[in-house]
Parts: sequence; structure tokens; C-alpha cells
Amino acid sequence: MKKALLEATDLCKTYSNESVQQHVIKNLNLKIYEGDFTVIMGNSGSGKSTLLYSLSGMDRPTLGQIRYGDEDISGYSNNKLAVFRRNHCGFVFQQNYLNDTMSALDNVMVSGLLINKNRKELAARAKELLTQVEITEQDWKKFPSQLSGGQQQRVAVVRGVINKPEILFADEPTGALNSQNTKNVLDILTNLNNEGQTIVMVTHSTTAAERGNRVLYLADGIVKSEIDLSGTEGEQRHRKLKDFLSEMGW
Repeated sequence: MKKALLEATDLCKTYSNESVQQHVIKNLNLKIYEGDFTVIMGNSGSGKSTLLYSLSGMDRPTLGQIRYGDEDISGYSNNKLAVFRRNHCGFVFQQNYLNDTMSALDNVMVSGLLINKNRKELAARAKELLTQVEITEQDWKKFPSQLSGGQQQRVAVVRGVINKPEILFADEPTGALNSQNTKNVLDILTNLNNEGQTIVMVTHSTTAAERGNRVLYLADGIVKSEIDLSGTEGEQRHRKLKDFLSEMGW
């Protein structure tokens, strides 16, 4: 039986603007299981990114509880949430947010040093990971502006996993990439998941969604339905997801 790493119970997120309230997440219940590649889909405004940020401790729910193992992180202070994210989570976003004044290697290293103070050990891991995602030694010292968009995003993925996070959160990680670079990044995420990395990814892309083994469909702030793609591949997987999304009104 799969272990639940994260569990959201009666989760609500409301944004208030003067007299207007927008209920983005509404009494949502969800478990994220160890080793799963969970994909969150839904139309614009359905609450996908808000849910991702709430689950990861980057945003606070208005009501409800988020448990990580035996801990209720929804009541953590800002400082304690920052420590939680640093120790347990990795992040990849649509924009890579690399530091323009640092090399590719240093962008990865500076994130890793938050946990691992052994620079030699950390550098070895960073170089190994960069090599795995086909960022070669000749590019390690290049600044982000000297790399292609696809290379930048691959560096961002390495930065996200340098600390061996228990959960990797990805928000539209291929949204700004062309088709070939999209495939490259998705291949990396798939390989990480095959090695046991738990991933939660928000996407509008059916191509990206097919990489997950579990797809949730959000509508009006709740999980309308979900589908298990485990055990399928190729055209069967594509068709199963397409039929599911069609049922959801995608």
C-alpha cells in the first residue's frame, strides 16, 4: 500500500478584495502518495497553482489542514515553513528564475549549500546531475544568458532536485519551451520519477500530463475527478487521458 506523504483536509483558499471574495479552493481533500507522478489539470482559474502553492507551503490556506507525515504544516510560522520547504521540497517553475550573475553550476550549488555545507561533495553531485541532463562541462561556467531556454530549464530542474527533495513541485515546467525542449525536460522528470522521485506537476499540456501516473482534474476549486494511467503507455495512454479530459469538458 502506498504511503501518503502529504494530505490536505477540508482545504479552502479565499482571496478578498474590498467587499469581493474569491473562493479559489473549496473544502478540498487530497492525498499525495510516495513515488507517484501526480498531475493537476483544469481550466484557467480552476485553482491549480493555488493548490500547488498551498500543498508546498509557499502559500497559506484560509481554512483546513495540510499534514506532512505526522506534522500539521498549515499552522507553521513563515520561518518554519521556509525550513520545511528547504528540507523536504524542490521546485521547478515555468520561468526558471536563475540568477543572471551566477554560472549554471553556481546556480545549482547555491541552492544545495542551504543544506549540504560540504562543497566538494555538493559540487560532485551537481556536476553529475548536470551531466545527466546533458549540460556538459563546457557549459557549467556559462551564465544563464549564454544558455538556450531549454538548457536553462534543465539547470532549473537540477537546482530543484540537488537537495534530494522528498517531493518535487513543478508549475507549468514546460510552458515556455518549444516541442523538443519540452520533451527533454519531460524525459528528465520521467527518469527522476522512475528512480523514485515523488512529483506533483501543474500543466495545461496533455503531452506533459501523459507523463504522470495519476491525473487530477480541478474545477471550481475542487477535484472533480481523477484517472490512474498506471500500466498504460503509448497510444493507449494517450487515448485514455484524452477520453478522460473530454468527459471533464476539457
